[in-house]
Amino acid sequence: MRTTVGIVGAGPAGLLLARLLHNAGVDSVVLESRDRAYVEQRQRAGILEQGTVDVLRAAGAGERMDREGLRHDGIELRFDRRRHRVDFPALTGGRSVTVYAQTEVCKDLIALQLKEGGPLLFEAEALAVEDADTDRPRVRFRHQGVEDVLECDYVVGCDGFWGVARKAVPAETSRTFERSYPFGWLGVLADVPPSHDELVYARHDRGFALLSMRSPSVSRLYLQVPEGTDAESWSDEEIWDELERRFATDDGWRLERGPITQKSVTPMRSYVHEPMRHGRLFLAGDAAHIVPPTGAKGLNLAVGDVVTFARALTHRRETGSSALLEAYSATCLRRVWQAERFSYDMTTLLHPAPDADAFEGRLQLARLERIASSRAAETDLAEGYTGFSFE
Repeated sequence: MRTTVGIVGAGPAGLLLARLLHNAGVDSVVLESRDRAYVEQRQRAGILEQGTVDVLRAAGAGERMDREGLRHDGIELRFDRRRHRVDFPALTGGRSVTVYAQTEVCKDLIALQLKEGGPLLFEAEALAVEDADTDRPRVRFRHQGVEDVLECDYVVGCDGFWGVARKAVPAETSRTFERSYPFGWLGVLADVPPSHDELVYARHDRGFALLSMRSPSVSRLYLQVPEGTDAESWSDEEIWDELERRFATDDGWRLERGPITQKSVTPMRSYVHEPMRHGRLFLAGDAAHIVPPTGAKGLNLAVGDVVTFARALTHRRETGSSALLEAYSATCLRRVWQAERFSYDMTTLLHPAPDADAFEGRLQLARLERIASSRAAETDLAEGYTGFSFE
């Protein structure tokens, strides 16, 4: 097989890149190791930054998002049994975020790719990226039990942390930066309308809690738990009781309970691989970086990466200059590190560490008080949450 851009991975990054390239008149082939049903059911992020929403609309993939997504103009911070709302549009010149699950983004992009785009091969396992430092990189893959080779002008690795793309970057040219956190998130889906119309981030001495949602009738909630916790070790009643404690306020607010349909534990870590480019191999999304979910940045960072690549390749075709392609890693990493900083700040602001003392607890409260009382501090949070520029 032969194509201009070989895309490894059909998560939101790979699928959106295929759509952006199709719209620019560039052919591509997408290889995805899992089947279509798995990709369309894989539960991940659910918060889309303003820039991500704008890109999906411009790409022709925003119709259902605009119809079914939930625009949010703020978040609520809870601490010391108090509530403080952060008003995004008022602080950012009109920006907001949209609650629309990654599963739904993938469904929309898959439908468009199969209808209008180039080949999208499910159950096509990428085995290796070869000759990345030449002008004819290739991807060896297995599809329907047969090994094949995809020859490309460029390869974009959107295959996640455990994929093969990053392994093609020589160890001697690679640097990694990593931080693991001694806690995780116990996440649940519940068939009950959300108890608040915006996301609630709660800092409590017993641990962090997040009230989120998937739809007007389905709640998504999280509890900070010790690292290595087994989700099934928590009963439904224990989960609701603990959520109630951590969200408690002095104004009579109530948490509505309902049937829990899914439980899982998400580990918390930060990771960056530099560089994000080797020859004609470009890394995007979790293949290059991971953020703790506190800042809702993972999917949005991946979108920024593929937008940067698509613009750089279009520039190359229109001008003959490879300058933007050569600058891909540096361009993406500026945004990546700002998102890493924001996610780290949000995580350390809201999660008591297992070994934290009273001094550290009071510092967290002081930081939250600063946000609640300073427009400058509140604006910094709002700008980071609604997203850093893709430019």
